[in-house]
Amino acid sequence: MIRVFLVEDQAIVRQGLRSLLDLVDDIEVVGEAADGEEGADQIPLAAPDVVLLDLRMPRLGGLGLLERLGDAGRLPPTLILTTFDDDSSLLEGIRAGAKGFLLKDVSLDQLANAIRTLAAGGTMIQPAVTDRVLKGLEGIRPEFESLDPPDPLTERESEILRLMAGGYSNREIAGAFDLAEGTVKNHISSILSKLGVRDRTRAVLRAVELGFIS
Repeated sequence: MIRVFLVEDQAIVRQGLRSLLDLVDDIEVVGEAADGEEGADQIPLAAPDVVLLDLRMPRLGGLGLLERLGDAGRLPPTLILTTFDDDSSLLEGIRAGAKGFLLKDVSLDQLANAIRTLAAGGTMIQPAVTDRVLKGLEGIRPEFESLDPPDPLTERESEILRLMAGGYSNREIAGAFDLAEGTVKNHISSILSKLGVRDRTRAVLRAVELGFIS
C-alpha cells in the first residue's frame, strides 16, 4: 500500500482528491494539511511514501514547506499539483526537491500512476507543463560546471535517460536492460555530471532543453 499525504488549502479540492484516491486499491491517504505549517508538523509523523503538494497556500506555501522539510532531511518524494500560471514557482519547487509536477485537471489514472512512479523512486514531469517550464530555464546556468554543449551521452546513457523521462525507477531501468541496479546508478551519475545537474528531475528538464529527448 502506498501512503499519501495531501497538502492543499482548498477544502473542496483536498476532499475531492481524498475521495478519488480512496477508489485506488494500492493507495491510502494517511493525512492531510490545509497549509505548509500544518504539513511541516504532520508529514514527519505520518511518514508518507508520497506527498501531493499545492504551491500557493496561506501561512507557509509549498516552496517553504519543501525547503523546511528538505533542510531537516525529512522530505518524502513530493509531487506538485499545479495550474498553468505557476511556471516560476515550479522551477523553484524543482530546485527545492520536488520530484515532479502535474496539472490539477489530470485523470485519476494519471494521478495514481504518478504516485506509483514517485513511490518507486522515479520522477514525473507532465508533458503539457514541460514546455512552459523550459521557457523559464533560458538564461539559467547549470548548477555546477559542465561543458557547453555537454559531452555526448553514450548510447546506453541516452537509453537510460529516456526511461528516466518516462518516470521509471532505477530498479525498473535495471530490469529493462538486464543490468545491476548499481550499474544503472553509475550511468545516472555520469548523466548528471555531463548535464551539470544534481538530480533526475533536473536532468530530464535539461535534456529536453538541449534536445537530447523530446
